[in-house]
Amino acid sequence: MALILTYLGKGGSGSTTVAIAVAKQRARAGQRVLLVVQDITPAPSLLLGQPLGAEPAAVESNLWAMQFQAAALLEQSWDEVKALEAQYLRTPFLKAVYGQELGVLPGMDSALALNALRQLDASDRYDVIIYDGTSALATLRMFGMPEMLDWYLRRFRGVFQQSDLGRVLSPFLQPMASAVLAVDWSGDVLDQPTGQVRSQLEEGRQAVADPSRMAAFLVTTPRPGAVATARYLWGSAQQIGLTVGGVIVNDGSLSEEQASALAPLPQVALPAVVEQGWEAAIETLPNPAQWAASAPRPVTVDETAKTVRLFLPSFDKTQVKLTQYGPEVTVEAGDQRRNLSLPTSLQGKAVAGAKFQDQHLVISFS
Repeated sequence: MALILTYLGKGGSGSTTVAIAVAKQRARAGQRVLLVVQDITPAPSLLLGQPLGAEPAAVESNLWAMQFQAAALLEQSWDEVKALEAQYLRTPFLKAVYGQELGVLPGMDSALALNALRQLDASDRYDVIIYDGTSALATLRMFGMPEMLDWYLRRFRGVFQQSDLGRVLSPFLQPMASAVLAVDWSGDVLDQPTGQVRSQLEEGRQAVADPSRMAAFLVTTPRPGAVATARYLWGSAQQIGLTVGGVIVNDGSLSEEQASALAPLPQVALPAVVEQGWEAAIETLPNPAQWAASAPRPVTVDETAKTVRLFLPSFDKTQVKLTQYGPEVTVEAGDQRRNLSLPTSLQGKAVAGAKFQDQHLVISFS
C-alpha cells in the first residue's frame, strides 16, 4: 500500500510545481514514487521535461509519471465490466459494445481516476503516489466519493428491503439469480451484488481517514485571495475526513495575520523553482509523512462523553447545518455534505446539542 498525497490550492498558486518537487524529493530519499497528473495542459510535461502518457514512464531514478486520460481509463474499465459479466452471466449481452465506442459523460472522469488510483495503490509497485488533479475542489469531490456512494448503497438498499416491493420480490430474487447467473448465490441475495463494491468503498473511506495512507497539503501564495481559498479548502477537506498536513507557500512568505489564519498547521516558504531550480525546493520541503502524522484529526469521537468533534476551520456556526434523519447525522459546510459514520454505541441516539469550540463543531448525543 502506498501513501497517497495531493496538493490543494487556488489556480495559479503553484500546486503542480509543488507536487513535482515533492515527487523528486521522495524519490531521492529512496522511495518508489508515482506522479499522477490529470491536467490536460502541457504545463506538467514542460516542468518535467518530457511528455506524459497513459502509462507510467520513468522520469529519474525511483520516479515515474503518467497522465490520466479519461477515454483510455473508460476503455480499460469497460473491459473489466465485460470480463465480470462473462464470468457471472450465462448469456452476456455487453460483448457487442466496445470500449473504443464509449464517450466520457460529465463527472465520469473523476470516478475513473479514483478507480485507477485504487488499482495503482493495490499494485504494490509504489511507496508514494502523488495525485495532481484538474482543480482542488474536483480532487476533494473525488476523494469524497467512497463515503457518499457507500451512503447511497446502504440507504437505498435498506429502503428497498423494507418496502412492500422488496418484501414481495425477495423470495423470487434467489431462484431468478440462479437461473440467469452461472453461480448459485446463498444467503441474502441482496448482499451479493453490492458486497464487493461495499468492500471497496469501505476500504476507500478508511484510506481517506488514515493519515498514514492519504494526506493533503495546502499550497498558497501571500495574495489574500489565495490564502482565503487555501483556508476554505482546508475546511472542505475536513468534511470528507481527509487529513491536511501543512501549508506550502510560493512566491514569498505569509504575513503574521495570514499565518495565524492557517494555524496550527505547520508552514514553509518554498524557494522559486524558476530562479533557484529544483534542488533548493527539494531541500526546503519537509517529509510529508511526518507532517501528516502530527496534523489535527478531522474527526475525534469520545464514546464515554457521547460526543463527536469535527475539525472545521474556515467555517463558523452560520455556515454549518446539522440534521438528523433516523440513524444518519448529516453535516453541511460549504460545498460539502457529510453523513457521519458513528460508532455502534452512538448509532441511533438523538443529537442533544452542537456548538463551536476552538474551530471544532462539537456534537453531543443523548
